[in-house]
Amino acid sequence: MSDSLTVAQRGKIRRLSQPKELAPDEEGGELNIVPFLDIIMNILIFVLATVAVTFTATIDTQPPASKSSGVRQVETSALNLTVFIVNDGFSIKASGGNIAPGCEGPGAGITVPKKGSAYNYEALNVCAARLKKASPDFAEENQVYITANPGTDYQTLIATIDALRSTAQGEALFEDVNFKVPR
Repeated sequence: MSDSLTVAQRGKIRRLSQPKELAPDEEGGELNIVPFLDIIMNILIFVLATVAVTFTATIDTQPPASKSSGVRQVETSALNLTVFIVNDGFSIKASGGNIAPGCEGPGAGITVPKKGSAYNYEALNVCAARLKKASPDFAEENQVYITANPGTDYQTLIATIDALRSTAQGEALFEDVNFKVPR
């Protein structure tokens, strides 16, 4: 008996022992990371596009407190300036009562009327500075209360806060802004 193989058997062994040819879309067991990188790039672009939304300016204020909470005690020598944003302009009230039109002293009416159809922020700033300088007791006071009509837009509210924070020369007026709820 001969241990020799036939030609057909040797051909089959040779075919089976040779490395298998890969299909054109396979790359020898390597991972295709291109789809993964596409997903990562899309996420990165989304994060970079929305990151500007998360860095917004903030204004530190305190929410309105009920009178029974006792959070702040009102001093009798304080100005207790309250600015009402109404449809016709600004109405200002201090511890001495309502401020008359033109910021000339106590009296009823709209303290700073609108100039045409726009709010007069310059006159509000001048009036707030005049009221703060009216007495040496008011020099250290830095809080103001703002009350706005329900229909008041956000830009008007922010411009009012800006007008009450400092004078045109940069002197600090009322940096502590508090909101009151209209009744």
